[in-house]
Amino acid sequence: MASDVFAPPVFDRLVALLSGAKARFRVIEHEAEGKSEAISVIRGNRPDQAAKAMVLDVRGGGGGRRHVLAILPGSRKLDFAAVATLFEARKCGFASPETAQELTGCVMGAVPPFALDPALAVVVDEDLLTNETLFFNAGRLDRSMELDTRDWLALAKPRIARIASRA
Repeated sequence: MASDVFAPPVFDRLVALLSGAKARFRVIEHEAEGKSEAISVIRGNRPDQAAKAMVLDVRGGGGGRRHVLAILPGSRKLDFAAVATLFEARKCGFASPETAQELTGCVMGAVPPFALDPALAVVVDEDLLTNETLFFNAGRLDRSMELDTRDWLALAKPRIARIASRA
């Protein structure tokens, strides 16, 4: 579990996971920033290349209550209704900051697009996958990664759907 006091920091776990899988990635050191628009400028990537990760709380319907890690382009907004429908839930909203930090081991804004806790289901907006590489904060506000999209798909094994608003 991500909140295990004996677990290495999320950044170190990501580097080990990606290195072990021989994934194509690079680490980007920068000033601390957690907002998608601002960090894209600092990293020099387009906002639609940024993999914005949000911990959601989905409830009701046949699945009871569970948590979902939703990944979408940094330039887009989440469609809560689409996520609720996808998981056959009545309601979908943001998990509390405390719950999100417990499940991810990260402060808000530093959450990478990987579920390092098995309690998190991962879903990605299909439009993000049109990029050859993805950029994301890597468990710290002052570290990002650029990762080959195919390598991310192979390791994260997300459910693919339309979860970002089209506006």
